[in-house]
Amino acid sequence: MHTDQALEFETVEASNGTHREEIVFFLKSNGLGIDEDIEQFVIARCNRHVVACAGLAGSTLKCIAVGREWRGTSLCLKIVYEAELQAIQNGEHQLFLLTSPDNVKSFQGCGFYPLVTLENRATLMENTPVGIHRYCRQLRSRHLVTTANVGGIVMNANPFTLGHQYLIEQAAKACDWLHVFVVEEDLSAFSFRERFAMVQDGSRHISNITVHPGSKYIISRGTFPGYFLKDKQIVNEVYAAIDLMIFRRYIAPALNINQRFVGTEPFCKVTAHYNCAMHYWLEGEFAIPTASIKVNEIKRMTDDNNFPISASAVRKLLNKGDIQTVNSMVPASTMPYLYKWLSATKSDQLDLDLADA
Repeated sequence: MHTDQALEFETVEASNGTHREEIVFFLKSNGLGIDEDIEQFVIARCNRHVVACAGLAGSTLKCIAVGREWRGTSLCLKIVYEAELQAIQNGEHQLFLLTSPDNVKSFQGCGFYPLVTLENRATLMENTPVGIHRYCRQLRSRHLVTTANVGGIVMNANPFTLGHQYLIEQAAKACDWLHVFVVEEDLSAFSFRERFAMVQDGSRHISNITVHPGSKYIISRGTFPGYFLKDKQIVNEVYAAIDLMIFRRYIAPALNINQRFVGTEPFCKVTAHYNCAMHYWLEGEFAIPTASIKVNEIKRMTDDNNFPISASAVRKLLNKGDIQTVNSMVPASTMPYLYKWLSATKSDQLDLDLADA
């Protein structure tokens, strides 16, 4: 019989090769993979063997597993509790986890509450029953505009280009008021603070617009858990569905958003699939208890060579030092942020060169 006294808990860095190898083996033996953005693992040992683990990636708990011989005990509750304590020490209080719907009851017992469920594939949960409702009340009380035709855009803007500016301008012309949400996670070349400022600076000439921090409820693909979803295509499909269901069920009603605007995607298959998912999850008349949202795809702005302007193209040109071409692809308001980025990059390279000397 297993006893609490036999358990020892510890927090280890995911980058530690020895611990990582041990955890990967444990997860694999429980039919799970590992997400690469995990920074730390909380592990439980019994007689020096790993019997449970939970990964921490910012505000998201991932790769939660309990050994077969310990299932049905209180170990799931304990490992999640220990992970929450570590997250709080890291400064993260608002926590999320994605799990199979079969495990929802177990995690409800750990103090997590379902936000949305995708059929039999996945449920996104949060460690408070009121978080999303509090956020939506704040949106509504501070930013609700009572007009008939309200639009929404979600963008990363890494960095903010003339293409982003064109999308905002066209969307603002097509509706009475426009809400632009900037993805908040710092997983890009430019920080959230820089990207948010770029969008604000580049859209000041538009009178009918509010620029919002994306919040934890605009989910970044980079932080989306995929450890129990075996196929990458399935991960992308579940990510799109969860993200769009949250937008339709909670965020859009809070601001009376009835249209979503997005640029066409001629190159990236993942983004193109996300655009298709938008039509399905936002426009579809099915069992989401909120009004449908019209999706408007606006043809991407092109450069002088009729090539679509993209943030990825700008980043490539920056890395090559081709400022002249970059200058033709971004608003003047973006350039100070790019010069700052170039200066920091050169400084970092100099430090590396000196270290290698």
